[in-house]
Amino acid sequence: MIFTYKKLKKYHFLFLIIAAIPLWVYSIIIFRLSVAYYQAPRPQAILMLGGSPTRPKFTAQFAQRHSSLDIWVSSGLPPEQVRPIFREANISKNRIHLNYEAVDTVTNFTTLIDNFKRHEIRHVYLITSDFHMPRAKAIATIVLGNQGIAFTPVAIPTKRPTEAWLFTLLDSGRALLWLFTGYTGAGLNAYFSYDQLENLF
Repeated sequence: MIFTYKKLKKYHFLFLIIAAIPLWVYSIIIFRLSVAYYQAPRPQAILMLGGSPTRPKFTAQFAQRHSSLDIWVSSGLPPEQVRPIFREANISKNRIHLNYEAVDTVTNFTTLIDNFKRHEIRHVYLITSDFHMPRAKAIATIVLGNQGIAFTPVAIPTKRPTEAWLFTLLDSGRALLWLFTGYTGAGLNAYFSYDQLENLF
């Protein structure tokens, strides 16, 4: 008992530092997000996460009401299917930026950071399905927030139930991993899929 107490006392300071790291990271992210919202109170671009055929149509309609904003599409339907949807909505092709580097929700964000910085975008509308939005917001807070990029969620109504909390937890962990190492953990997709995990819930 005495040995255990001494060991705990010896490493008490180390435990405190480790425990404080998440709070420190969270505080920095919240500060950078606050600055971004202050400096760019209105969204300067539209970010649509691919993954559902309904999202491009919704985004095209949304873009009609925000004619001054460029649209960034991260993966999803191929160009030959996406472009006609925007064309039918009379959205200029010069406003549309298609990016197919992402392979999942985490990389939806990490692969576009440099593009947003290059175009000096500090605030985006974040468009995705309502069932997917909690996970997207958690990742956006970590990835975009750490880079000083604010976001305003725009959820597309569906009849699907919200994704399991485990998905949000796993991808939040991957987003934090990217924050510290630059590695997204996308390679893990070769060993399991979220569709497989979903069957467990």
